[in-house]
Amino acid sequence: MKRFNLGPTDLSVSSAVLGLMRIADLSDDAISRLYGKARDVGINVFDHADIYGGELHACERRFGDALRLKPTEREQIVIQSKCGIRRGYFDFSKDHILQSVDRSLAALKTDYLDLLLLHRPDALVEPEEVADAFDKLQAAGKVRHFGVSNHTPRQIDLLKTAVRQPLVANQIQLSIAHAPSVAFGIAANMAGLEQSIDRDGEVVVYSRINRMTLQAWSPFQQGFFGGVFVGDEKNFPELNRLLDELAGQYGVSASAIAYAWIARHPANIQVVLGTTSPERLADIAPGADITLSREDWYRLFTAAGHVLP
Repeated sequence: MKRFNLGPTDLSVSSAVLGLMRIADLSDDAISRLYGKARDVGINVFDHADIYGGELHACERRFGDALRLKPTEREQIVIQSKCGIRRGYFDFSKDHILQSVDRSLAALKTDYLDLLLLHRPDALVEPEEVADAFDKLQAAGKVRHFGVSNHTPRQIDLLKTAVRQPLVANQIQLSIAHAPSVAFGIAANMAGLEQSIDRDGEVVVYSRINRMTLQAWSPFQQGFFGGVFVGDEKNFPELNRLLDELAGQYGVSASAIAYAWIARHPANIQVVLGTTSPERLADIAPGADITLSREDWYRLFTAAGHVLP
């Protein structure tokens, strides 16, 4: 699986990220097999959040308990987690960030996070509080790199007025069938066209300019949690016909082609795979190493319902 550096850092990361929000009810053996398959296919990045799993830090705790990583193994992987979502509200206060990270470290049974992301934008954010928390976490060796999730460029710029560390990553929702971050720029300034509405401040372009790595969550979802589009012949007949055609051409699954569509973008976007099945993980992962032609990339784009003016 191809690798590249995370943002401006020297941290080498895999094209795919294993998302672990659904492992709370898995056995130790099932988690170990999933982790083992991820490592086998070349994945070295493992994604958590304090809220995953029903109870706070539940998925982090299952990961830590099941794997109990030895120092040599821990050094070979990248563990990232997110904080900021609380029951009924968002919280980027210094105290909450510090407390959340300490609890994540305890649950994961590790001394440090490679990457900490602020989960969803807090409208009441005070950048100085975030900066103070980040400084303390970095000085203590608890977090090595920092980033955000679901943030717009201007929200990132607001954080940068106080935060001193580079913000090296932004995790956003992106798939062929949910691609406003890409589709807007193609149809910018086209009056009366829904696609021409800028919904995120051109986050893809901003990330390329500022050397932030984007991570695509829900890479197989249509709309906002509207269901999986791969295999949905009712709503996406043309897209699925083309996915199957290209899957046959490249000798991979339709899901791997859907992955390859994201991976083809020159922004080096990581793809977050949330499956709990080792077999499905092995089925999707080959998409990381397929380079779609420009023509095929745009064919998939239009087959998903997007417009080329």
